[in-house]
Amino acid sequence: MGLKDVIADDQKKFDFMTIAYIGMGSNLDGPELQLASALKALQGIPSTELLQYSSFYQSQPLGPQDQPDYVNAVAELNTSLTALTLLDHLQAIESAQGRLRDAERWGPRTLDLDLLVFGEQQIQDARLTVPHPEIARRNFVLFPLVELTSDLVIPAMGSVNDLLKQVGTTGLRKIKHK
Repeated sequence: MGLKDVIADDQKKFDFMTIAYIGMGSNLDGPELQLASALKALQGIPSTELLQYSSFYQSQPLGPQDQPDYVNAVAELNTSLTALTLLDHLQAIESAQGRLRDAERWGPRTLDLDLLVFGEQQIQDARLTVPHPEIARRNFVLFPLVELTSDLVIPAMGSVNDLLKQVGTTGLRKIKHK
């Protein structure tokens, strides 16, 4: 194997791109501004391109109800990173925007970035489960996904349209168009 072959093999590693969908949510410190800032930060992830993002939606909190409503959106990325490397970048963005990981589950937060779907992969890792295990029950994720790509089929779960029909859109309110 010559140098040209090695270079060609290395290039193939970077040519393989995966479409990933990122759920975004915030209910503290100017949630709309938090999501706008996160979108800018997503554009800075190496070997990754922000393709599009959904409108912003207001939704009621899943956890304790004595907290502000959330603002949610979904971003579509094209990346050559692995799912775990992408997760590291997402968590770094959360931390940079004041996210505390030891905070109350489903409690208020400045920013939550969830890796929802990573191509057609199904991942069970100590740090990451993809597709996101709660995606089929969360209209604040499914509705923005349908807005971006109504023909998406989530591995082992089904089409986003069918899943959204099951949970409905009650409690969602569009607050900012993309």
